[in-house]
Amino acid sequence: MGAAAIGLLTPSGRLRAPVFAALALAGLFVAFAAGAVTYPALTGRVVDQANIISAETRSALETKSADLESKSGIQLVVATVRSLEGQEIEPYANGLFRAWQLGQKDKNNGVLLLVAPNEHRVRIEVGYGLEGTLTDALGKVIITNAITPRFKAGNFSDGIARGVDDIITVLTTDASEWEKRPALRVDNAPADTNLNWLVAVIGGLIIIGMIISPTFRWFVLTMLWSIATSSGSSSSSSGGWSSGGGGFSGGGGSSGGGGASGSW
Repeated sequence: MGAAAIGLLTPSGRLRAPVFAALALAGLFVAFAAGAVTYPALTGRVVDQANIISAETRSALETKSADLESKSGIQLVVATVRSLEGQEIEPYANGLFRAWQLGQKDKNNGVLLLVAPNEHRVRIEVGYGLEGTLTDALGKVIITNAITPRFKAGNFSDGIARGVDDIITVLTTDASEWEKRPALRVDNAPADTNLNWLVAVIGGLIIIGMIISPTFRWFVLTMLWSIATSSGSSSSSSGGWSSGGGGFSGGGGSSGGGGASGSW
């Protein structure tokens, strides 16, 4: 056995702790790279990868989105995808939002309506700057009242159109006005019973571990940095926020995961 190889082992023949940690971390990075999500390119205000929106509805949505941005600066994009690539819709939507950088950089005023028909999932992802206006509760009401009933009937175009109309209403109407509309009353929203307690517990354990152990903190932060870097590379290679020649692109905004999800 060479001297270099011997230096990697303890006298008992086991891998030294730093070497083992480095190999484990490398394995995690390789596993993540192999399963990196490839997001669709931002080709316009409506990205219909799943091909479920009629041409007439798509044209109307693009006009409404452009009008909203010209009047308020808010970027509203509708996206449908063929697959969530094994992810839950929440992290996928947040990753897509960040890859496309929706909303103005200084205001984070973007909104993404994402539909995954094969998984029967829909989500309204909201930028930091609009979380106080288009709240999680209101997003849930819009999904429950306007979108999923039409999806259940097989009418994706109408469900998306109605959802966009209600999103724009909330973003552009005084609260005292939309509270009078039964379709947008927060007190009509059903309780969300889909809270993922497992994710909450795991997240809490990771936070506790980072507080107690500096070594574990370094490990987690290093892994997160690598994941963020890999995600950026994946997004860029798959189109990222490039307008694809269509004259539209994100404005540098971001989202912290605010929004609401639903299924049908």
